[in-house]
Amino acid sequence: MPAMPNQTPLPFPDADKDATTAASPAREDAATSQPAPADGAEAPREPDAAQASRRESEPETEPNPAQAELPVDPPGHVRDDDRSRRPGGPRRPSVRRPWWAKLLGRIMAPWVQVTVEPRNPAAEIPEEWSGRPVCYVLEDYGLSNALILERACREAGLPSPLQPLPGDPLKRKRAYLALSRRNVNTLTQLQQSLGTAPPSRKTHSGSLAHLLDAHRADPSMDVQLVPVSIFVGRAPDKNSGWFSVLFSENWTLVGRFRRLLAIALNGRDTLVRFAPPVSLRAIVDEGLPPERTVRKLSRVLRAHFRRIRAAVIGPDLSTRRLLVDQVLASPTVKDAIADQAGRDKSSLADAWKKAHGFAYEIAADYSHPVVRSASFLLTPVWNRIYRGVLVHHLDKLKDDAPGFEVVYVPCHRSHMDYLLLSYLLYTRGIVPPHIVAGINLNLPVVGTLLRKGGAFFIRRSIRGSALYSAVLSEYVAQLVAGGYSIEYFVEGGRSRTGRLLPPKGGMVAMTVRAFVRQPTRPVLFQPIYIGYEKLMEGNSYLDELSGKPKEKESIWQLLMGIPKVLRSNYGQVVVNFGEPIRLGDVLAEHAPDWDGAPVSDEEKPAWLSDTVDALAQRIQVNVNRAADVNPINLLALALLSTPKHAMGEGDLRAQIQLSKTLLAELPYSDRVTVTPHPVEEIIAHGEEINVLTRTKHPLGDVLGVSGDNAVLLSYFRNNVLHLFTAASWIACCFQNNRRMSINGVQRLGRSVYPFLQAELFLPWTEEQFAERLNRTIDVFIREGLLEKISDDEGGILARNSGQSDEVFRLRAIGHSLQQAFERYYIAISVLVKNGPGTLTAAELESLCQLAAQRLSLLYAPAAPEFFDKTLFRGFIQKLREMRLVWPDENSKLAFDSRLDTWAKDAKFILGRELRHTIEKISPESAKPAAAAEVGDGAA
Repeated sequence: MPAMPNQTPLPFPDADKDATTAASPAREDAATSQPAPADGAEAPREPDAAQASRRESEPETEPNPAQAELPVDPPGHVRDDDRSRRPGGPRRPSVRRPWWAKLLGRIMAPWVQVTVEPRNPAAEIPEEWSGRPVCYVLEDYGLSNALILERACREAGLPSPLQPLPGDPLKRKRAYLALSRRNVNTLTQLQQSLGTAPPSRKTHSGSLAHLLDAHRADPSMDVQLVPVSIFVGRAPDKNSGWFSVLFSENWTLVGRFRRLLAIALNGRDTLVRFAPPVSLRAIVDEGLPPERTVRKLSRVLRAHFRRIRAAVIGPDLSTRRLLVDQVLASPTVKDAIADQAGRDKSSLADAWKKAHGFAYEIAADYSHPVVRSASFLLTPVWNRIYRGVLVHHLDKLKDDAPGFEVVYVPCHRSHMDYLLLSYLLYTRGIVPPHIVAGINLNLPVVGTLLRKGGAFFIRRSIRGSALYSAVLSEYVAQLVAGGYSIEYFVEGGRSRTGRLLPPKGGMVAMTVRAFVRQPTRPVLFQPIYIGYEKLMEGNSYLDELSGKPKEKESIWQLLMGIPKVLRSNYGQVVVNFGEPIRLGDVLAEHAPDWDGAPVSDEEKPAWLSDTVDALAQRIQVNVNRAADVNPINLLALALLSTPKHAMGEGDLRAQIQLSKTLLAELPYSDRVTVTPHPVEEIIAHGEEINVLTRTKHPLGDVLGVSGDNAVLLSYFRNNVLHLFTAASWIACCFQNNRRMSINGVQRLGRSVYPFLQAELFLPWTEEQFAERLNRTIDVFIREGLLEKISDDEGGILARNSGQSDEVFRLRAIGHSLQQAFERYYIAISVLVKNGPGTLTAAELESLCQLAAQRLSLLYAPAAPEFFDKTLFRGFIQKLREMRLVWPDENSKLAFDSRLDTWAKDAKFILGRELRHTIEKISPESAKPAAAAEVGDGAA
């Protein structure tokens, strides 16, 4: 049987080849390191297992690839005349099979077809060992394994594993054993480390220990130990059926029922691989203490089984089983468990169970069969509900990622983000990442499937639970140290407005701390932009934006929504991979004093907080730099700029074409993509997915959007608002001014840019923004929107008078940014009206929100984000960073005349009537009841 792709060479040669030409790489390496033997003689070589047992200083941990490998060679010298006397290897003894083995073997025979590797293992047993007792070693116990092994031995002409060894040293009337190591659980380890439990003695196979003891008692005994690996189903290929994939061989220990199904579905593809024998006599003759001998031999055998399993079915990705014990055994979590027991005045076992529950609540349980099954299911779903999924710049990630631990950091728009990104990576040959998901998604059935797909669940808030925080941080650290790719959303939740949300640095901080604790594998953050044309959650977002509380996710809600989703057309999805961020570069910039030495969990370096904040901001900037502009984005930018959200078809075409011209002539980034479709197809597409409504009229058709659709359409306008910042700013300057100098446009632009940069995650410095303003002015002049009428003050610009088409287009461009300046003026007006030292930051947020809501009711309807507290909070925080306001000794906000100057500049942007309305409705102070509530909340 030929070797599988990327598989290590088989330990045996084929029967028709000479044994000396097909030795394993480990054996060849050992041979080349020894001096050449004399002519006519062979150099004796020692068993690898015996070599491993001599390593007195070897730590007693799980094996690694550098440990001794099976197979091993027999000791002693083989003479050519001996080999010629016995060409056939050991003869199969004539024994009767137990009645139960005959019965069960006949029942299983139609369902199992065994492939034995090597083809003739009996011929490969050394001649001087022929006739000696053979004991087989399996990785796991199980009746099916025993029956499969017995059948393979009969077909290969090997001694039966169901007949006892001479003297029955195993005391079980059989000639096989299993490495069912009885692991000490992490609670026992914790108790042993604290001295509250005695050391465990059973850390290895008892049968193996009995067999070695029998060799010590009887010097004439020499049993051959033959490791045997059994795989039912192996790793499925792309043509495997769904159920075959589900029950194929993997790393998980399964129960009897699942094993029975695996045999029924995949038994005809069963592989039994025999390894060369190990002489137990040679191992015992080393003279090591009994406990150490059995422990060393067990480790070598386990390393062999893991190598073979990894070669046949791939690496072990079932992190739940592998990582939970490591998490609970870490010193940090052990200390947290002890602290928790002290706080709760409970036993150590109760605190450990609590930590164990947290770990299992968090940990993913990646399953290759489930991921393959999900890919089968999702392919027709995507084809039904979407009109295509486009992926850009993935090839650049493949070039950058080798050698790095990749952390995917996409924007968060929909619950589809989880599935879509993992599906795209998997179908393009990249291992899906472990995804951070909110605990609200851990629903019955759905949560299990997500966990099997690589999701691990975290609580929305971890404050007040030091134990939970320790377990979560250690779990993330284990993932980073283990080289597992991770995915999380730095926004913390889905955006309801279409804007990127301010980043939450919790997961970023855990990732950075995990790296600096063990800086072995460099970390690469991969920002990803996901753009939709229509959202599945659109109606729920609309309810939440109108003030209704968010509905809790439920399995019934999901099931009831599936038919509607499958009947809908959600347009096209675009996934753009942004410019990656190397953590090493960020640390070099913000932590120049760090020398690369590990930083323990107890240390709190001064540079950590600034590094995390800078990294989180850069992630959001790079997400925006990879934006996609789809037809719905362009329609939203144009239609929402008019009072009734409607335009004549000709005006709509001209406005969309102007937006495309600005994007083409003023590229935001080399990773931004723009729909290539002409304007006519863009409008037709909007009608196709029921975003646009067409009203027939003799003077020309009118295209518009209805009330609810207008609110939802603001979501897609906000997706790309940052791409038009410079153009919108210039247009806003000419909303209420017919003439203005270029120097004036730039001066005001520089003053307002820090606030726009913080809100929209813009990538430029003030100087770069001023340069972009100059380039945008050139485009405006070329398009006829502005005219340069003088060279004074760097140039005097003027727009057309009256209501010309150019003025209409200019107003449409500026509308998208107009409401941002109105929000800024509301905050300044409320502060100035109340005076310095009067309001706290929280009180100012509340008053600004009330004023914005009232302005929307009195003046003109506004987009829901107009009175979003988060945007006011970000503006106030930026004022504090720039020292335009600062907290006094009573935590009240103080300011000076600079704020009055900033407010006066608003007259260039906002009309007199609007400014007067804002000043009039700005409340002077909160009501006593409201103030009391704010005070209680702050306390």
